[in-house]
Amino acid sequence: MKKKQIIIGLFLAGVMTSLGSCRKYLSVEHYFDDRQSEERIFNSKDYTEQWLANAYNALLNNNLEMGNTGNNITNYSDDMYFNESGGGNGDRYRRFKFGEYDHTWLQSWSQSYGGIRQASVMINRMAEGGTFTEKEVAGYKAQARFVRAYLYWLLLRKYGPVPIMPDKGVNYDDSYDNLSYPRNTYDEVAGYIADEMALAAKDLPLKRDNRNIARPTRGAALATRAKALLFAASPLANGNTEMADFTDDKGNVLISQQYQEAKWAKAAAACKDVIDLGTYKLYTAVFKTRGTTDYPATIPPPYHAGYSEKNFPDGWADIDPFESYRSLFNGELYASENPEMIFTRGDNQISSEGGVMALARLQMPKTGGGYNSHGLTLKQCDAYSMNDGRPFDRQEIRNKYGANMFVQSGEVDNFKPLQVNVWKEFANREPRFYASVAFSGALWTMSSAVNNLPTVTNQQIFYYRGEFNGYINGDTWLPTGIGIMKFVNPKDNNSGNGGKIFPKVDLAIRYADILLMYAEALNELGGSYNIPSWDGGTTHAISRNIDEMKKAIGQVRVRAGVPNHEMSVYSNKEALRTAIKRERQVELMGENQRYYDLRRWKDAPVDEAEQIYGFNTFMTKDQADLFYTPIRVPLLQTTFSRKMYFWPIEWDELKKNKRLTQAPGWPSFD
Repeated sequence: MKKKQIIIGLFLAGVMTSLGSCRKYLSVEHYFDDRQSEERIFNSKDYTEQWLANAYNALLNNNLEMGNTGNNITNYSDDMYFNESGGGNGDRYRRFKFGEYDHTWLQSWSQSYGGIRQASVMINRMAEGGTFTEKEVAGYKAQARFVRAYLYWLLLRKYGPVPIMPDKGVNYDDSYDNLSYPRNTYDEVAGYIADEMALAAKDLPLKRDNRNIARPTRGAALATRAKALLFAASPLANGNTEMADFTDDKGNVLISQQYQEAKWAKAAAACKDVIDLGTYKLYTAVFKTRGTTDYPATIPPPYHAGYSEKNFPDGWADIDPFESYRSLFNGELYASENPEMIFTRGDNQISSEGGVMALARLQMPKTGGGYNSHGLTLKQCDAYSMNDGRPFDRQEIRNKYGANMFVQSGEVDNFKPLQVNVWKEFANREPRFYASVAFSGALWTMSSAVNNLPTVTNQQIFYYRGEFNGYINGDTWLPTGIGIMKFVNPKDNNSGNGGKIFPKVDLAIRYADILLMYAEALNELGGSYNIPSWDGGTTHAISRNIDEMKKAIGQVRVRAGVPNHEMSVYSNKEALRTAIKRERQVELMGENQRYYDLRRWKDAPVDEAEQIYGFNTFMTKDQADLFYTPIRVPLLQTTFSRKMYFWPIEWDELKKNKRLTQAPGWPSFD
């Protein structure tokens, strides 16, 4: 194995350890009062780096893209869930699903605006001459501009239209009236993010070295720009008359009431800007004829005349689809080795209790020292297709195998990678299924324990009642009987027997997302548009181009070992829209996309209010066939109301800003 184990989030974490006694000295308010101190700060490289690190720090904690419920509740929608017996975080999760938002999560508002203020000071106070060259100043300002715009992007996703603060900051000696700012419109915020990211992109490099990998690149700025424009084009913000009552303090409507197709064209052009950089491609692992328990030999997809004899991206003959997908998330790669990564916060080591490492630990079974708390809904499990690309059909499989639904010892070779006694509904599924779903009876290798300790390594984990990782009264268990394998390295082991959880890279934005966004935006078009590129250097001819959509989606599907869609799908806008939504659900599972996708599509009232199903986890091993009966899981039921499209603003924040209005449906405390 080519194991990568370095701390690559140095910039986000390392310089913060040097603040210590400087933290008070670096207080933002202090510098508004003392212009001379600002000049001193930005004439010192060390202090400048520390100032910028404080701005970057606003991207952590409550602003992480992927993490557990303590930091990032939006990573859980109708696909993933968190359970902790006896209350605790599990109870907080259940309250959130019914619209009760914890104070800790709502701190993302003040955290983001604190970072915005920090970045604004740097943008407006730093000047060339003395310590820094003109190019260096431009580079620092571009990073600060990126952070500021990215924080607005995070605010837009949660809170919708938010106030855009003055670029030069505010005078805290001013009157209360002059320190109050209203919400800008959704389009204004999205446009501001897009414009700021285009400005930042001009002075950001195409690539970073490994030491600076967590700093933004040109591609990171342009990708965030594309995401903001895509959200502005989506149904939630584009002609949404349901939000006519979302207004500012003067009664101005904040959500566009007239649909504009041209917004989709702008979003598509922004995605094309990222593609045309030529910097990114989907990561692929090579085809393996021989393997180990940790890294098994490649299981080729069923033969397909269009793909089985061609190399990637035209086919899968030379790649291992399972390993190509799994390695993106489990710490197998340096961030600098991953051509698909566009933006990362690094390894998140300073937030290991809430970041990607925490996901792995909370997903892992108790056998390997995990918490056995994160699982998948049956809806998500069923979303993965068969290995030939056909939709999963439970009844078809049960009709096929009848009374022989468990893999027998003599059948294992015919049902790889399943082990003996595994339910055959889990057989012959697409490679992303096996990289993501910890079905009952899946093999957890957990091989970093000393000498592969047989009691905690290479274990089949079943979720039957009474099993160590199944339902046992008063202990953690998975109410759907379905776990999560994504983000877990085959060597991860937290049992205390010499094993360890390997560092994971936070993939905040990756190229597969951009490709699917590009196809989605193109699919919504009826007309043709000429859209200038981000720097005005060229013009994109944008229309519903089937060849472009096939190329974008095809790369994602072929890398996953499943055929591209038929022409009948691409020729039908509604059919392709449905297919793209399913592709995003599967490809981006657990990456903090589903929650926001359902809202921007306005699908949340249906998808997040549906009953949650799982397997019958109260069945014992002796009743194994009954375990796989789909049942409603009362513990995980949820609801959706209109107010849950946007997060509320807390009373303390409303009290500070008399012009700030509350999101529809939430108490305004008037």
